[in-house]
Amino acid sequence: METLPRETIVDVLENRLREDILTGRHPAGSYLPPERSLADGYGVTRTTLKHAFGRLVQAGLLETRHGVGTRVRDYARLGGADLLPMLVRHSPDWIAEIFEVRRGVGALIAERAAARHDSSAAAELRRLLDAVREAEGGDAVQLADAEVHRALARATGNRVYVLLTNTLFNAYLPVRAALAGPFTDPEAAYARLAPVVAAVVAGDRTAAHAAADAYLTATERIMLEDLA
Repeated sequence: METLPRETIVDVLENRLREDILTGRHPAGSYLPPERSLADGYGVTRTTLKHAFGRLVQAGLLETRHGVGTRVRDYARLGGADLLPMLVRHSPDWIAEIFEVRRGVGALIAERAAARHDSSAAAELRRLLDAVREAEGGDAVQLADAEVHRALARATGNRVYVLLTNTLFNAYLPVRAALAGPFTDPEAAYARLAPVVAAVVAGDRTAAHAAADAYLTATERIMLEDLA
């Protein structure tokens, strides 16, 4: 049996600081208290505090200015989509907004894939679609389904669509256990997704857009009902 990693004091402090930032205890644009007083307040050493700061700077929540101090970054105004996984874990309210974007982008990707795909992409889409039906268990089906959408993005020939797709999946796949409703039945999951692949392979842009919109709307409804 694999040993689970132990949570370190830096992990605990990072989580606590992140929660305090996202809940507004340390508002965006404000400077944090001096390191010594902040470390005393959290009951940690300044070294531990610096390590936690480093992680949160990398995450895009803090910015440190030499000789000035550490300020909470206005992540809502200046942050990027890479913050979404962290925000989703903090508050499930983000899920509905992610799905709204997922629906619009996903339908556009299917339309572009229908216009630009080649025979190699078509073969890959058919293979990955079959893998959805052959997967065992809701988690495996959900991950197989995600691979079809990544392949659709690749079929557009536009790398930005690939990165957008990855970003959206990365945002909610860490909490996918709560969103497994559409994927408990492999045959049903396959049947919902098959019209999208069929329209893309046929090169029918209008049908691909409509099929993707129908698929994304249906799976979104099920997932949000389960989450509620």
